[in-house]
Amino acid sequence: MKLATLKTGGRDGTLVVVCRDLSQCIAVPQIAATLQAALDEWDRIVPQLQAVSDALNAGTAAGAQAFDAAACHSPLPRAYQWADGSAYLNHVELVRKARNSEVPASFWTDPLMYQGGSDSFVGPRDPIDAITEDWGIDLEAEVAVVTGDLPLGASVAQAGQAIRLVMLVNDVSLRNLIPAELAKGFGFFQSKPASAFSPVAVTPDELGSAWQDSKLRLPLRVQINEQPFGCPNAGEDMAFSFAQLVAHVTKTRAMAAGSIIGSGTVSNKQGDLHGSSMANGGVGYCCLAEVRMYETIESGAAVTPFLHFGDRVRIEMLNAEGASIFGAIEQTVRRVQAPA
Repeated sequence: MKLATLKTGGRDGTLVVVCRDLSQCIAVPQIAATLQAALDEWDRIVPQLQAVSDALNAGTAAGAQAFDAAACHSPLPRAYQWADGSAYLNHVELVRKARNSEVPASFWTDPLMYQGGSDSFVGPRDPIDAITEDWGIDLEAEVAVVTGDLPLGASVAQAGQAIRLVMLVNDVSLRNLIPAELAKGFGFFQSKPASAFSPVAVTPDELGSAWQDSKLRLPLRVQINEQPFGCPNAGEDMAFSFAQLVAHVTKTRAMAAGSIIGSGTVSNKQGDLHGSSMANGGVGYCCLAEVRMYETIESGAAVTPFLHFGDRVRIEMLNAEGASIFGAIEQTVRRVQAPA
């Protein structure tokens, strides 16, 4: 089953069921007005949503309309929780190596995670807004899951069973603000602006064999200015599954339905910079910082710039038949003026 939220009906949008090929959708206000409302009563509501999905895919649903990803908000326009992990330790290793430091042994057994702002996400076709390029604007292409309710101390098995939906995310980072924030010893804040999620969120069963052991085993495709930039496999080199990441959250707290947990930047182990780029036969990257780390390691200095105003980013995942699963995140970096 595939679900999306249109930018109508107020701040939390209008829930729609989307057909498998992303061509049509149907609003379901008689079942749930918003995605959060559906998640709050998932066990009762999901059979009704599934029935609509089945009819839509069979071509027998009344009231269907053309699906337009540009009309979508993120599936959850705001969420009770957005916590992002760093499950691809190759990414962490590169950052550490560029600083001539080692990855602590605990990182392989205890996931890294930060709590991001979830009061307002942006839509998958909304711009990446910034006041200045000096902030070091970077994309971060990731996979994320949405959970149901979970108790304090939930097991990994319980956490896996509570994963309701899967989606993609561009977790934008302002790289030049990060060092000063981390130096304070209190984590990210200003360096993590609003994230954008894929137009469509899907139930794990919709992913078929690509969803194994709470990992999504397909390439995540990234373009910058219409040029291929990355296609690492999201199921490879993932040190912690989504079930493990979700269970990590519940160690000291219960989780509310509608919580979003991210994987961190998808990253596969590769050779040197020359061999890692897609142009040279590698799988490329999901963020510019990773290219810059390779450059620093190899030549002593990063030369690839961060995003400029007007640059375009596209993030998408295709199924085995080459069809888009979640729809594409397509964003342009836009200069905005601070209020007078």
